[in-house]
Parts: sequence; structure tokens; C-alpha cells
Amino acid sequence: MTEHDYWKIFPRMPRKVTIGDITVRDGFQHLEKFISTRAKIFYAEEMIFAGCRNIEVTNLGNPYLMPQFSDAEEVLGYLRSDRFRSKCAKRGIDYDDICITAVTIREKSVDRAIELRQKGIGPDRCLMMVSTEEEHHFANSGTSLPDYWKECERSIRKCRDAGMKMCGTVSTIWGSPIAGATELQDAVEFTKRFLEIGASDIEHADHDGSASAPDVYRYFSMILDEIPDTSVHIAHFHETKRVAAASVLAALQAGITHFEAVLGGMGGQPANFLDDCPVPGTGEYYYEDPRYVGLVCLEDTLVQIDEMGIEHGYNVDRVLWLGRQIERTVGQRLRSEAVINGRTLKEGYPQFARPGLKKVKERFQEAPGQKLPADWDQKAVLPEHLRSRG
Repeated sequence: MTEHDYWKIFPRMPRKVTIGDITVRDGFQHLEKFISTRAKIFYAEEMIFAGCRNIEVTNLGNPYLMPQFSDAEEVLGYLRSDRFRSKCAKRGIDYDDICITAVTIREKSVDRAIELRQKGIGPDRCLMMVSTEEEHHFANSGTSLPDYWKECERSIRKCRDAGMKMCGTVSTIWGSPIAGATELQDAVEFTKRFLEIGASDIEHADHDGSASAPDVYRYFSMILDEIPDTSVHIAHFHETKRVAAASVLAALQAGITHFEAVLGGMGGQPANFLDDCPVPGTGEYYYEDPRYVGLVCLEDTLVQIDEMGIEHGYNVDRVLWLGRQIERTVGQRLRSEAVINGRTLKEGYPQFARPGLKKVKERFQEAPGQKLPADWDQKAVLPEHLRSRG
């Protein structure tokens, strides 16, 4: 007979996961509208109050290129303020459990993070990124892979000396939006290289929605076979074909316990137009229609994981409320289905029941809860040709 226990079929699948929120950085970076500092602080703070403990809040790169993050120091400053710490304490949140991340693609950005750290407002964790496909890597960083690896090595050493962690992102694992197909083994090797030079953890990234569930399962099985400590692996999926939920499930089945997501499924390449003016960003977009790019949606992913019975630490209803608010902030309908339809309630939706069933059952002399005719056998008997031979 077939095994019906999901956790026996996939023994590595976790009972508890960590979901990091990267809305305020990755989610907002693609918008062609400046999101106010107050709004950024609001969503960062509220996500923490809703249960998030790993949050990415800004990019410390050149604000001329990405003016969406010209307020990086203000956002970080608030999250380091006594006021915010006090608000956490009142809610029973241990401030030291919160890990605040800033993206620092190049060494100059790492230097800026260190300066902010010395002022008391720097991040806990920085992030640098390599792509296994070099054209994509060059588009993001402006330099070659060998040169960038040496830069990462220096930067990680600097971060460690300053008391900060460095996350190493490995991208184009399942394909590149520029050069197409890639080799999974290259990403396994790049993961090892990042860890070898001192990265604290690895973000395994599908940056253009190339991933398919079988290859996600295969890749993360390869990774965990060689580096079994699940605490150092983070799954990061983009959504371009409505299949990212399958990738999340495949990663869970492989044994991954850490994920990242964004409210509303926003995100993508940094905007090259902001408010009323073209801006550099990272150049031309990789895609023809920017409406259909973004990260896996936090609200929907959270509901998916919650309804699987996997512990996650979030107040789901609060996150769904925030998802509705952020649509008002950005001024458009976003990609979450859960903010509209909510969760599947075990108690059902009795307000939608049609009147009269009780009277009908009484007229037919049926017992309450009776689902089959009284003169039928208790067990169904299948026709001989349809019966299991097992």
C-alpha cells in the first residue's frame, strides 16, 4: 500500500520554518514610485511585530543609482532607536532576536555599513551576491566573477572584524535571464566557496522564476547532502509563471527550513524610473512586462505553510491585514490571493449556508449528520475490475 504520511515520504521536511521578510528592500526596489520613509519604517516595524525576526530593510549602494534607498540611514536609525526598542519590549519581543540586513553588493557599500555600525545604526548582516552565469553577474555588479570573489573575501573579513555577518547570495542557480540554462553543480560549488571565505549563510536565489519543482528538489537535496546544516541555507524564489508555490513545496520536501518572501509578491530588478524621472538603476530591465515579475508572495506562502501545519512564528491575520494596506501604499492591486480570500477556516463559513436543510432532512426522516441512504451498506463495495490488487 502507498504510504500516506507526508513526513514519512519526505523525512527531511521540517515541522518548523523561518520566513524572512524582504519587502522594504527587495519589494520596494522595483517600484517606479518613491515609498516614503515613514511607510518603510511602518512596514518594517509591523512585520517585526507580526513575528518576523529576519528582515532586510535597505540597500547601502549608491543612492544616485537607486534613489529608492536614499533614506537608508533614517530607516536603520529608527530600527536602532530607543523608541523602537521600547515598543518591542512592550510586546514581549526580545530585540536581540531581530536580525536586520542591508544589501551591500560592492565593497564601498560594505565600508558604508561598517561606518554606520560604528555610529550605532549599522545592520547586523550584510549581503553580497554572485551569479553562476557571468553576464548576469556583470549586469548586477559591474565586474567579473574572479575579481568579485576577491572583493567578497576582503569584505567578509571587514564585516567579521566589525561584528557583522555576511550573507552570500548565489544566483542564476536554475537559469539566467540573459544566458539561459545553467548547471546546478556550479551553484553547489559557489555555495562552498562563499562558506570557505567566511559567509555566515547562503541565499540560494532564483532571480527570474526559472526554477521548476523537480530541479528545486534536486538542487536542495544536493546541497543538504554536502552541507547538511539547514541553518545556513535560505531559499529565495521569484515568481514569473505562477509556479513559485511549487518551488517552495519542493524546497520543503528536500529539507529547507529558511525562506524569504515579500508582501504582495513585489520585487525585481531595481527601478530605472522613479516618480517623474529616469534613474540609472541597474540598466535596462531583463523582462518585457514589469507587471509580471516579483518575489514569492509572503501572504500566500505563509498561508500555504500554515495550512500544512508547519510552525512559522507569524500572526497570519496581521500579515494579511498588512498585505491589504500595502496595496494602498503602492496604489495598485498586488499579487496575493490570500489577502482577498483569507485562510481556509476549519470551522467553515456558516454565513454562506442556505436556509432549510434541517427541515428537508426532517421531511425525509433522515438523522442529523446522515450522509447516505439508511438501507445502504456501511462500506462501499467496488466493482471487481476496479479493486486494488495490492
